[in-house]
Amino acid sequence: MSLLPPLPDEIDIHPGPALLDGLERGPGLAAHRQQYDEPRASSLAELQALVEAVGLRGRGGAAFPFATKLAAAGRGRRALVVVNLAEGETASSKDTALALRRPHLVLDGAITTARALKAREVHVVLPGERPLAAERMRAAMAERTDGVRLVEHVTEGRFVSGQARAVVELIERRPNLPVTAWDPEAVSGVKRRPTLLSNAETWAHVGLLVLRGAAGYRLRGTTSEPGTTLLTVTSRGARPAVHEVAYGSRLRDVLPVSAAGSPGIVGGFHGSWATWPTLANALVSVPGMTSLGAPLGAGVVLLPGPSACCLQVTTDIVEHLAGQSTRRCGPCFNGLPALAEAVRGLLEGTGSRQRVEELCGLVARRGACAHPDGTVRLVRSLLLTLPDEVAAHQHGSCTVSSAQLAGAAR
Repeated sequence: MSLLPPLPDEIDIHPGPALLDGLERGPGLAAHRQQYDEPRASSLAELQALVEAVGLRGRGGAAFPFATKLAAAGRGRRALVVVNLAEGETASSKDTALALRRPHLVLDGAITTARALKAREVHVVLPGERPLAAERMRAAMAERTDGVRLVEHVTEGRFVSGQARAVVELIERRPNLPVTAWDPEAVSGVKRRPTLLSNAETWAHVGLLVLRGAAGYRLRGTTSEPGTTLLTVTSRGARPAVHEVAYGSRLRDVLPVSAAGSPGIVGGFHGSWATWPTLANALVSVPGMTSLGAPLGAGVVLLPGPSACCLQVTTDIVEHLAGQSTRRCGPCFNGLPALAEAVRGLLEGTGSRQRVEELCGLVARRGACAHPDGTVRLVRSLLLTLPDEVAAHQHGSCTVSSAQLAGAAR
């Protein structure tokens, strides 16, 4: 029943209207420059105005305003720029897709920003568990002659390796694990210097913005939410597929026909369960999908399909997440394994919903990083969105198996 995606470098990448436009040209620098001219040098004030003009938000999961981070980094001395390709979210492949097919768009955004901040180097954090993506990004880095030094780092390949503080620790040559911090990285990051750290998709959007300008960027999306976003759609038995969609588009248009009628998870392993009516009627939008109780998060849609037990899928994911924790704080060391055991108890009909809810309350907001909170979010969404499934297991049955038996009887 597991939906843990295997072989993360093996993905289907669909052409898109902006970031994924022109894939047939290839990933090399010469092909990239045939499509795009050299990015125009921008002052910090010009770049700040540009990202504010389109309301650019980060695509790493939190949808934080990029202009706010840029302004914070620009106020300090000797700021650092970090491209985070450590796609720790197991179900996401969008940064991998960019590394494989659009690496220079990512580097254009980061290098242009580094120049605006008067930073002499860009740190590029590569995914240790995705060797082909790392290899392609290295090849792209070797082609650049921008006068900005590109410094490579490789993660340990854990779920939490891409967390911002874990990346800071890696760059400082300490274990690639998250630690507690009181200031955001843009204020105090690597060696307490302002550190502008964003994922590859965010940097690709910055690159597109400096290459096409605000007017060109606004050709896609809506008036209030311009631009596009990348989504990784994974369904049972199929390779992960990366799509680029304009904000305001129907989510249903990138979902496979086989998913119709069944619930899915939006946002990744730290995401939320959503019913089929929610998936079928949702428009791709950060505030819009948050209001539906299915935040876009890391831009992932997981579709187990009609033959899958959603409680089994949740159990598999929570057990995986418990094994990926840093085990440095109580909520990770004790809380997540206990929560995984309690969720399995629900699946097997030996546990109680009350115990699961109690553990969610004990784990949430008490960890050194957001890993416990994300795990709790998934579990609570199951309880809230699919109560019939939970109730069926508490009575020793399963809605999926019951439906299959009823179909066989007919």
